[in-house]
Amino acid sequence: MTTADVDSGRPQADSEGPGTGAEGGFEDREYSEPVEDFRDFEVFRDDWGIPHLKAGSALALARAQGHNAALDRAWQLETERHRVLGTTAAYLGAEAVDWDRFARRARLADTARRCFGRLAPETAAWVSAYVDGVNAGLDEGAARAPEFAAAALAPGRWEPWTPLGVWLSTHILFAGFPTKLWREEVARRLGDDRATLFATDGPGTAGSNGWLLTGARTTTGAPVVAGDPHRFIEDPGVYQQIRLACPEFDVVGLAVPGVPGIAHFGHTGGVAWAITNAMADYQDLYREQLRRTADGDVEALGPDGWDRVHAHTETVEVAGGEPETVEVVETDRGPVIIGDVRDDPDADGGPDAPVISLRYPPRVTGDLGFDALPALLRARTVAELDTALDGWVEPVNVVLAADTTGATLHRVAGHVPVRGHENRLRVVPAHDPAYAWREGTEPLPRTEVDRVTGIAVMANERGLAAPLGIEFAPPHRAHRIRELLGTPPGAGARGLTGPPLSSADMAAVHTDTRLASSRQLLSLLARAPDLGPDAERLRDRLLRWDRHMDADSTDATLYSRLRADVVHRLAAHPALRPVTGDADPWRSAAYPPLFRPWLAAVPRIGYALETLLTVGLLPYEERLAIVAASAEAVAATHPESPWGEVHRVSPWQALPGATTEEVWPGLAGDHDCVLSTSSVPGITDLFARGPAARYVWDLARREDSLWVVPFGASGVPGSAHHRDQTELWASGRLAPVTTDWNLLHRTEESTITMTTTTVPALRPAVHEQKVEGFGVVRLVPVDPAADAGLLHGWVTEERARFWGMADHTREQVQEIYEFVDSLPTHHAYLALRDGVPAALFQTYEPDADPVGECYDVQPGDFGIHLLIAPAESEGAVKGYTDALLTAFIGYVFSDPAHLRVVVEPDARNEKALARMVRVGFELGPEIRKPEKTARLAFLPRAVLGLA
Repeated sequence: MTTADVDSGRPQADSEGPGTGAEGGFEDREYSEPVEDFRDFEVFRDDWGIPHLKAGSALALARAQGHNAALDRAWQLETERHRVLGTTAAYLGAEAVDWDRFARRARLADTARRCFGRLAPETAAWVSAYVDGVNAGLDEGAARAPEFAAAALAPGRWEPWTPLGVWLSTHILFAGFPTKLWREEVARRLGDDRATLFATDGPGTAGSNGWLLTGARTTTGAPVVAGDPHRFIEDPGVYQQIRLACPEFDVVGLAVPGVPGIAHFGHTGGVAWAITNAMADYQDLYREQLRRTADGDVEALGPDGWDRVHAHTETVEVAGGEPETVEVVETDRGPVIIGDVRDDPDADGGPDAPVISLRYPPRVTGDLGFDALPALLRARTVAELDTALDGWVEPVNVVLAADTTGATLHRVAGHVPVRGHENRLRVVPAHDPAYAWREGTEPLPRTEVDRVTGIAVMANERGLAAPLGIEFAPPHRAHRIRELLGTPPGAGARGLTGPPLSSADMAAVHTDTRLASSRQLLSLLARAPDLGPDAERLRDRLLRWDRHMDADSTDATLYSRLRADVVHRLAAHPALRPVTGDADPWRSAAYPPLFRPWLAAVPRIGYALETLLTVGLLPYEERLAIVAASAEAVAATHPESPWGEVHRVSPWQALPGATTEEVWPGLAGDHDCVLSTSSVPGITDLFARGPAARYVWDLARREDSLWVVPFGASGVPGSAHHRDQTELWASGRLAPVTTDWNLLHRTEESTITMTTTTVPALRPAVHEQKVEGFGVVRLVPVDPAADAGLLHGWVTEERARFWGMADHTREQVQEIYEFVDSLPTHHAYLALRDGVPAALFQTYEPDADPVGECYDVQPGDFGIHLLIAPAESEGAVKGYTDALLTAFIGYVFSDPAHLRVVVEPDARNEKALARMVRVGFELGPEIRKPEKTARLAFLPRAVLGLA
């Protein structure tokens, strides 16, 4: 399968045309999905403002979760929606253009929509209910959030596939495919044998800690699962503490705002689970050769020669600047994300102007793994959770889980394609079939939790997932966690020490600050020759240091200064000159600025420092000399600040100037500590990546579980719960998970009632038809009140001028469709393509319509109007309107009483008229109507060979 098999951008079609390819047969099937009336949901909050949602069904609960996210995280949701669409620069300005260009070129929105269309119907309904809740709450949420006013932005409408886009945009860089660009540059400049010289947990890769204790190791006799995900710290946070309760399940956990359910860290009462990044490699980069043909098409050189590929242009709007045009090109490997099509087909850009495509599993398979999410919520045992995880796709994770029976799980979950080893290392040639993906997926490792030690640990090290990746985190965090839990590395059963542990004891593990990676630098410092008096004092002081990066430690700051100086001296060494200074790959214009964090040499040297000071890059004597010179330089500066004063969190904010400037807290820890607060050695002591949450899941008593997030439950500045967890998080403490409803506070949000008709995908269909190569088209009745905003957006666009409502208000549009809905002879439908609104389709009986006064109505005449939804991009997909018309005509002629389709587009709409003739419509006379001069056209049933 190729990623261009299903090309799903929307066309800039005319607004009327039943101009349709009726080729291809009709495959009808009866639609009988039950429709449920949702009852009110209830919202409770604990003393930390954490929402506990209760509803009468899973669908009602999904809607409640979406509504709550809109109230608590409106600005965050709006930001994520724009990131999916690649429209952030329209309100954030030029600094956001790089992401928008990538999102467009990587086709994130189109991939999300494609994946939504392949969901199981019940999952699609569940996601749609969540989206309906978001849309119902956004206006109120936006009114609370000052960022909207600061950005002069109104909240936009979520589509059913938007949550899949949020998940994809959040994780598309998670596996660190840009690291292959760095290895490519290192190999080209230093030699192929040096490609992995800097291999370590790099600056753009997310990691985590996680551990499990069996009942044999706890004070209660039941398992405990604990840990903390290490991500870029964002404000508001990337995780939302939440409880979701309905008759089918009652789950507490950490949700991703914008995504229904609880994916990564949850406790259902019967089973609890947690994940870490498996560090697997499952995305590939291909070096493409593209050329533009004389007629303007684009071709790519593949294994079978030159092939025509999909190409279209899009416009990125930029606040305060000129719009930018982006050409979106997709080969059989995947979307081109680096480089441009050369107008000169004979030009060879060489290594300094690469053209590179990205191949990633959801784009290839149309599966993002969302069918696993509701299954996770319903799991009661490890076995049920394990089955649910078989459907997991992205990102690829290591999972630890335990249930109340004492059963445990330790496995990898996700989709890793089968291909050659070189694909994992570097950019590979697109035309060589040796680098193509093969059938199937890699087997996913699993293991048993050690029954003797009663402990399992996952910390991104080269362990369970080793067969699936190239670079892993150093083993220091994993070794230290085992040591703290009573199992020193390599000690085995005889090394098990210490008493049983409780949930409360886990905080000491979360916050451990020992920096084992300091050993090699301090070892060289101990042997550094010919130090002056100040440098000797520095050496003696650091050799007495306990190697803990504590917030109040001045020795930790001194070590950081020494480390930074060593990094810069290494960067200046002739051995690394081909990748540093003016030759630093991050300076190259060949790569988009988005990828600079992966291409910058100094951070790479800083993160790989332990390796570079240990193995063969430089002779031992030169390493000693570098450390000695650094000791002399740092000793002369006399740094005495406590580590917590310089090592402060620096969170990402979409609009940092919208709220009062804050002094962010300083924390203990460092990159290779269990308390992994990652500064960038040689660049800054500030940290942008660290524990995005901490959790402890207790399987004996769920109410003894604990959790915390960096800032608070609310994303609304000024809220009582906007920053009330910051001090807990900074100091390493955790908040209790309250599960007794009697101890929670019921809020006025509980009064909200919504009905299923507000979700188009949940309405019963009058017609459903699968169109091969396009998707499933369903026709559902328009709900004038619920759909007024959607329809108003469509009919008032310039492209819909022939529809005649360009100057109508939303209220006027609603009134018109309420009138249509009242007529027994006229009907309006939303056409859904794979659950997503794709067109407005209207039918009428001509003898009951003013058009009937303009021609001789024949028995069996049946009139239709069609308005294609606005395009997601400026790239038209050939056959899009034809495919929709295939379904519409299938619906019309499914009634044997309908003998002839009648249309009456504006006579000026030449594009629609040409399409009609091409399909088989017979043009009739022009007629004059009050609002336009129209041209009649007729499609007899017999033309299609129907009886």
